[in-house]
Amino acid sequence: MNFDTAFKQLPLVAILRGIRPDEVEAVALALYAEGFRIIEVPLNSPDAMQSIATLARCLPADAVFGAGTVLSVEAVHQVRKAGGRLIVMPHADVEVIRAAKAEDLVCVPGVATVTEAFAALAVGADALKLFPAELITPPVLKAMRAVLPSALRLLPVGGITPYSLGAYRAAGAAGFGLGGALYQPGLDAAEVAERARSFVSAWRALSS
Repeated sequence: MNFDTAFKQLPLVAILRGIRPDEVEAVALALYAEGFRIIEVPLNSPDAMQSIATLARCLPADAVFGAGTVLSVEAVHQVRKAGGRLIVMPHADVEVIRAAKAEDLVCVPGVATVTEAFAALAVGADALKLFPAELITPPVLKAMRAVLPSALRLLPVGGITPYSLGAYRAAGAAGFGLGGALYQPGLDAAEVAERARSFVSAWRALSS
């Protein structure tokens, strides 16, 4: 489960907010079949740790999966115990980032300012989630990109659709976190796969 390899293959993170443990295997495997290699289950989903444990059992070895909406050091330990390898946060609490890196987990904290970005990088963040993307418009991303390290991966998250990828990509986004436009509670695996294909097609068109 190498994050760099998975990110290079497809830098789109599937956010399965609200998914149940009895649904997660079918949806995750459908996403994997469409090319997704990075999947997160937000911790405010029903029985999220059980879903993460299911992903550890069912996904191929090249998938990177774990938790989103990680708010505490204790939650980091629980994710690791469940088999997760990825910690995604809505904020940039440096203690949570440090805990994730101490557990040898990939950590993608959320930031909305350059100050938060540099603070998160200083304690080992692997990439940065620009959240909420509705606030961080492409011009704002371009301004941040001008001062942040050129190799740093910035992923807008929040309200992203296949049609909004282009402007963010042109402004310097390296990838995206995909929420409600990819998965919503109640969608079955076939419906999620159809939405996934739209995102993958849009990304491939930008990258060709």
